[in-house]
Amino acid sequence: MCKVGSQAEEVTRSPTQSATKQIPHEDGRASATAPTPDTIPRGLPDQASADPKPNPDPETRRGEPEGRSEVCYHDGGTLEAEEDDGEWAVLPEVSPATIEVRIEDLQVGDLTDNTEDEIRKLQNIIWAHRHLLIGMGNALPPAAVGAVCDIDVGDAAPIAQRVRKIAPQFREKVSDLLKGLLLAKIIRHSTSPWASPIVVIIKKNGVDIRICIDYRLVNGLTKLMIYPMPLTNDLLGDLDKVLWYCSLDMASGFWVVSMTDRARAISAFITPFGLFEWNRMPFGLKNAPQIYQRLIDNALYGFLRIPTVADQNTLTDLFEEGHPEEAGEPSVLGRRSYIDDILLTAGSWDLLCDRVKALLEACDKWNISISVAKSFWGLKKVGYLGHRVSDEGWRPTRRI
Repeated sequence: MCKVGSQAEEVTRSPTQSATKQIPHEDGRASATAPTPDTIPRGLPDQASADPKPNPDPETRRGEPEGRSEVCYHDGGTLEAEEDDGEWAVLPEVSPATIEVRIEDLQVGDLTDNTEDEIRKLQNIIWAHRHLLIGMGNALPPAAVGAVCDIDVGDAAPIAQRVRKIAPQFREKVSDLLKGLLLAKIIRHSTSPWASPIVVIIKKNGVDIRICIDYRLVNGLTKLMIYPMPLTNDLLGDLDKVLWYCSLDMASGFWVVSMTDRARAISAFITPFGLFEWNRMPFGLKNAPQIYQRLIDNALYGFLRIPTVADQNTLTDLFEEGHPEEAGEPSVLGRRSYIDDILLTAGSWDLLCDRVKALLEACDKWNISISVAKSFWGLKKVGYLGHRVSDEGWRPTRRI
């Protein structure tokens, strides 16, 4: 639980800053901590309002320079491991480069079900797009075309939380992780007035740790992006009517989405080693799943045209400024996928090869990379969204 008003540190704050509250999720779970009206400094809108507006009372700005933005300083308390949820961004271990991919690394077919010629045909189709394939490791993939992460907090003043303590035995681990992220250009040093704290979570074995960013206050201020997310049951329907399956994982997921300057600043996180911000979209931001899902949906269904090569280096949100694609073109797969997990199906091997080719061409247009280690091509049984899928239908995967 977060706490405000710690006497261990002296913090200058306005008289209105005093407490935080828990906001329940729609499903009733314990939720993100967001500022209550008592913690909102002058000029920070009340998020309980459906249409937040800055306080129009000129008395609230008396004596302040015009255009000045206050900063709300917030003292974080201790967080327990069970509080970990989708609003914490995990800081992953990364390598500056992935292991070079070989055609033999592709997990294609099964000799008990396929001929060598069938396997070779599909391998060659995939290998023709090998520039999209990412091997072992978490190197930064190329940025996707036309998808941008922005964070809209309205007129809210920046919130700067205090750095949280890290036990001495974990400091080297945190330092090495930050170095890897900097080297991979996933994060950079920041001078932002925003600061979300990192949290060290000790795993059950008492030795290993996960390092996360607590974005609950930022997410509490962020305007929700309305976008329909697919339902698991809908995605699992009619899967017993085909023979062949490909279960694909898009490499490094959200990292393919670039950040606007505003989003970089608001994403800033504070550590004992300094303040950093993201160059690419991390997991844990309020609208990250919707932004990535919209990218994948458009790649598979083709609603917008891709810009010319000359424009691809410009940070442009096609969903704000793009032009519609011509009508009449069929979708790539005839089905939606869930965020970065794509399921491709076909009733024959030749149709499977055609659909794989169409999918890779769509990924090429949008510059979406595919993980070799986590993708399986042309099998009669695959894992998908926690289920085992085959022509016999689907069943939940047993967890030990």
